[in-house]
Amino acid sequence: MSVSAEIICIGTELLLGEILNGNAQYLAQQLASLGIPHYYQTVVGDNPTRIKKAVAIACDRSRLLIFTGGLGPTPDDLTTEALADFFQAPLAERPEIIADLEQKYAHRGGFSPSNRKQALLPVGADILPNPAGSAPGMIWQPRTGLTLMTFPGVPAEIKQMWQETAIPYLRQQGWGQETIHSRVLRFWGIPESVLAEKVSEQLALKNPTVAPYAGNGEARLRITARAKTEAEALQLIHPVETQLRQLTGLDCYGADEDTLASRVGELLLAAGETLSVAESCTGGGLGEMLTRLPGSSHYFMGGVISYANSVKVRLLNVNSGDLEQSGAVSEIVATQMAQGVKNHLATDWGLSITGIAGPGGATLEKPVGLVYIGLATPKDSVQTYECRFNSQRGRSWIRHLSILTALDYLRRQLLILAQ
Repeated sequence: MSVSAEIICIGTELLLGEILNGNAQYLAQQLASLGIPHYYQTVVGDNPTRIKKAVAIACDRSRLLIFTGGLGPTPDDLTTEALADFFQAPLAERPEIIADLEQKYAHRGGFSPSNRKQALLPVGADILPNPAGSAPGMIWQPRTGLTLMTFPGVPAEIKQMWQETAIPYLRQQGWGQETIHSRVLRFWGIPESVLAEKVSEQLALKNPTVAPYAGNGEARLRITARAKTEAEALQLIHPVETQLRQLTGLDCYGADEDTLASRVGELLLAAGETLSVAESCTGGGLGEMLTRLPGSSHYFMGGVISYANSVKVRLLNVNSGDLEQSGAVSEIVATQMAQGVKNHLATDWGLSITGIAGPGGATLEKPVGLVYIGLATPKDSVQTYECRFNSQRGRSWIRHLSILTALDYLRRQLLILAQ
């Protein structure tokens, strides 16, 4: 049997997609911080037969089973009963849980009869206290070498119970003697497959390991080390991170919680320079992403949402003849938008976006996904970039890629000028 842990989340609402399964994410992160291997997660509905089938499978491959959900007072809260039935253990009412319920419900006139169900635990199980709610969990070893821990589904409750009781218990039992720590490098402008080829030697490492993955248009490399402490894990990660950054150059824009907007902000602050933006197809999304960050007023002066051609002419000084001849989605208009907003708001940099996000407005020469980005520099030159994004993922996706690609072009130019 594996020495790993397994997470089993119970609730039909999870299967229906009514709520996001944040508990599984939290527990996975916690297991990694304790260095406890974790290879499987299961989601099962409020059905005793299916719960027991999930338990049977998990018992054959894991030593620590962590359950969330199904501990409430209603008829569809079946976790405790299903576990007791599977292991053929009788349920017994625990007076200390009754006393806890009486105290918690005293100001409401007492607890209802249905709450007594929460006081039933298998004989031999220990109570896992729930200071924040009415449903306690349990810690139970129904077989030699197998430990069960149950938690309610309320995120705030599970977090407090995990920190106050579960972690000390696991450490006392000899679990969590190591830590698994990860650092994620983030990339823009390079496909995951190309990135994997560039760092193929590092992908074969054992400790730390390096794994590529992608999401939301960016590629990532996760460096994961196992060590006795987080500090020792970071010592293992650091030289590998240095190698990866050297191999990938400007394609790597940051790590962990960095974003393209935050990196642009850091670079503008370091240079003592300011930025303004002019947006057409993104409708203010670029400015919104920049101003999400606290302190962005130190470098971001503002923007113009020039959706209509008349606004481009009146506020950004775009030439009406060029608009008529080349159209709003063109290199020359992107150039004039960037220069116009830079001049109008008196900033060091001006960044513009104009494009066809669809689903309509396209022609054979100008398909959906065609976007032009303009960048006016402190040296009074303007660079333009043509992008052709895949139209199959729709309007929001094209706007998303346009914003982040524009930020990435600015980031690269800031780094080049800083050298």
